[in-house]
Amino acid sequence: KGRKILSADYSQIELRILAHLSGDPNLLKAFQEGLDVHRFTATLLYGTDLESVTREMRNVAKTINFSIVYGVSAFGLAQSLSTSVLEAQNFIDSYFTRYSKVKEYLEAQKEQARGRGFLTTILGRRSYFPDINSTNQNLRQFAERAAINAPIQGSAADLIKVAMIQIESELESKAFKSLMILQVHDELVFDVPDNELEKLEKMVRQKMEGAYSLRVPLKVDVRVGASWYHE
Repeated sequence: KGRKILSADYSQIELRILAHLSGDPNLLKAFQEGLDVHRFTATLLYGTDLESVTREMRNVAKTINFSIVYGVSAFGLAQSLSTSVLEAQNFIDSYFTRYSKVKEYLEAQKEQARGRGFLTTILGRRSYFPDINSTNQNLRQFAERAAINAPIQGSAADLIKVAMIQIESELESKAFKSLMILQVHDELVFDVPDNELEKLEKMVRQKMEGAYSLRVPLKVDVRVGASWYHE
């Protein structure tokens, strides 16, 4: 009684980090102009305008956007989309034609991992890939997929940790009664007295969106409810 759960979730942070790291003009444009990146991707894949994008087209584009971040193969994408491997490969080829700098960046990351054995996040943390040059194809391909994803996902982890440190410092210095109680992937969860909701939301949004300066804006979605389940 008298308290609420506040959830603050980074919006599409991995794709924003990919845009920052790759410098791809189309991906940068989507985020810099505040577009729905999945709808925008659908316009490129299907050769249509934003108003003509259907829900199904957006869902396909969303699946492909996130599949690229995880280095998913045509076979894996075909399973996700319930389509043929050939059609999935066509989607991937079309994606990389439109987002050519993304392809260049991901290939360069794999080459760098092969040469050095590790890659770094935005803040310099290392991930090692001992199997990146393995003669075992399965081990090598798994390491290549990890090399694509680790710097992106690791950088997202960097940013939320920076935000958590700054938020905790603010909670203590300003004598908030609110508690930061959970971190789940790209989301922070708070236990908040009703009279602090507005002030806490403003502070959390400011710290999370200002955790690091990317070439695209960081965006945070905030929800409030009587429990984590109920808004």
